This record gives sequence, C-alpha cells and structure tokens, in this order.
Amino acid sequence: MTLFGRPALPFSTGKMSKLIAYSFFASLLFILQFSSPVLSIRRDVSLQNTYTCRTTVQGRYLIADDMGQVCDALSIDPHTRCCRGKSERFSCNGCNLVSQCCDSYEFCVSCCLNPSRTQKDLAVNVKISKPITAGMYSSIFDFCTGRCRHNSESVVHENAYLSEFHHCFSIPSNSSSGGGSGVQTEVRLAGINVVIGRQGESCDSVCKSSGQSCVPNKFVLLNQCETMHKYLSCKGGCLASVGADQPAEVIDDAPRDLNPGACLYTSQVSVLSCDGSHQHTKRLCPCA
Repeated sequence: MTLFGRPALPFSTGKMSKLIAYSFFASLLFILQFSSPVLSIRRDVSLQNTYTCRTTVQGRYLIADDMGQVCDALSIDPHTRCCRGKSERFSCNGCNLVSQCCDSYEFCVSCCLNPSRTQKDLAVNVKISKPITAGMYSSIFDFCTGRCRHNSESVVHENAYLSEFHHCFSIPSNSSSGGGSGVQTEVRLAGINVVIGRQGESCDSVCKSSGQSCVPNKFVLLNQCETMHKYLSCKGGCLASVGADQPAEVIDDAPRDLNPGACLYTSQVSVLSCDGSHQHTKRLCPCA
C-alpha cells in the first residue's frame, strides 16, 4: 500500500489505537499537572474562611461594625458585612472622652470598642440593665451596643438636655464586685439608718425629719446597684445618671423618657451631696 506515492508506515490498526490512547492520557496528565495548583490555591482562599462582621442596626444613616469602623449603609461589604475601605478604627468623633459620652450612637460604639478605653474582662462582667434580660454581656461588642443605647447619663435631668452627648459607654464603678462586697458594705453602714425619701425631697430634709443628720461620706456605699436593690424595687433597671440627687429611684408616674421605676447611680462620686433633689426621684439617704 502506498501513500502519496510512498510506502505507508507499517502501523497496524491495533498499534494506531494504542498510540491515540497514549496521546490522550499524556495530554490529560499535562492538563492536571498545571491546573491542580490553581485549584488548590482557590481552595485556600475559599470564602468559607472569610470573617463576617457584626453591625449595629439602630442608626438611619450610619453603621458601626465590630471592628470599630463607622460608615454609611452603602459602604457595607455585602459579603463580609464590614465597612469597606480604610475607615478609621475606634473613632471617637463627637465624643467627650472625659465623660465617655457621645452625640452619636455609632461613634459611641466605635469609641467604646477601643481596647485601651474598655477592658474586655470588665465589660463582660457588667450586668445588663434591663431586668427582663438580666445577665452579663457575652462580648465587648454586645456591651458597647447595649451601653451606648441604654446608658444615657443625661436622661433624667432637664438641664442636661442642653448637651447632645446622650450615648455613654463608661463601665459602672460598681460593676466589678467580689463575693464579699455586700457584706463589706453592710459592715461599713453599721450605725447608719438608710432612709427612702419622699418625692422631690433632699437627704438633708429626710434625715432632719427623723431628728438625725445626713452623713455625706456614706453615699458612696449606697451609690451601688447591689445596695439599691436591697432598699428599692428598681423594676425599671439600674442606670447611670448625673446630678446630685443620686442614689435615687425614679417615681412610677414620671414622664416615660425619664425611665419610670429605674434606680439611678452616678459615676461622678464628687457630685453626691445631702442637699440634692429632683422632682421626679426619691432619694436613698444615709442618716445618723
């Protein structure tokens, strides 16, 4: 047999089939050899390991993520739920760093998340204010979102409405308590009559009405949620506030925005005094 005038190569049909099969497997091996690293790299950068942020939900325009970034809703990454771009972390824009209060909920959360401002081990041991969900915060993000939402230290006093810093994140001074703190408080209150005043009455007036005097250096012992719960119902929770009438309880028929039934303490111990009063609170007074 000839091919183009030349003798054909002596390949049989069986040999030709083997040659084709060998070429096919050689080509397949070549493809797999160069494609397998790509496949393995893709597995390494799989979205299965991508971190997903938790975010605030309260704001109409701004959102804070749990990385401490603040952005608008359009800047949220749809896959990670984190703020896109290089946003400043732990921004305290619009915050008073002395009082630890901010004029924006989202920046309050962002500032609060800064580990140099909020110690995680203390934050997760703070009791949640609302009695319905009484317990501890499970993370620093939960603490910051909860405190910035509910801990408005200017909510009770009318003159404080002049300030826009309504979102506060400070850890209450009475939150870190040891097992014997209640016993120690009782010992230090020995000889003191703890009296609940009438609505709008100062402790000076409360103590004088029973022939006693107000003892100002004992206020620090009463200015604790644990102590107030022993004498007051605190059915509206235990909240931080400002003013010289703490420790006190807001009367039940007070305006709703004043947190009726809530017990109030102050983190500014220097303002505690015997002559302070408020028309919507009943003071807890140390008399002797």
